[in-house]
Amino acid sequence: MADTKAGMVPGRLFVLNGPNLNMLGLREPGVYGRATIEDIEACCRRTAAELGFDVFFGQTSAEHQLVDWVHDAFRQSAAVVINPAGYSFTSVALLDALRMLETPIVEVHITNIHSRGEVYQRSLVSTVAGAVIAGAGPYGYDLAIRTISRLTREAVV
Repeated sequence: MADTKAGMVPGRLFVLNGPNLNMLGLREPGVYGRATIEDIEACCRRTAAELGFDVFFGQTSAEHQLVDWVHDAFRQSAAVVINPAGYSFTSVALLDALRMLETPIVEVHITNIHSRGEVYQRSLVSTVAGAVIAGAGPYGYDLAIRTISRLTREAVV
């Protein structure tokens, strides 16, 4: 779990999304639902605003871009909600970047990765996340942002 420095309340939040999530709403709707990445972004922006976060929302299929965004989050002392998608299970580079963060990290997955095939059941990112939300569909993002808010508040108590 990433430690949060006592007294630090990040006002900045990065919501990061990995490969193929740009195809939500079209890709396997029986598995991922009909919500699009734009729908998820709108929900994230509403929840973040409600909780007082300034949010950056990004989606990319490029591993290096995710790593660069994590570096930006580090530089800005931002908390991170991340759906690394396929990189959850393969990207040591992303894992190493996330290890730098001193702010809360919440990993989110639209599906329950633990009920899927074996390749989807061991997330590297989970080893550094303060919480993992899986299987709640797009609503998992709302839960993740609320969890970040809670973790941030508890860090200063």
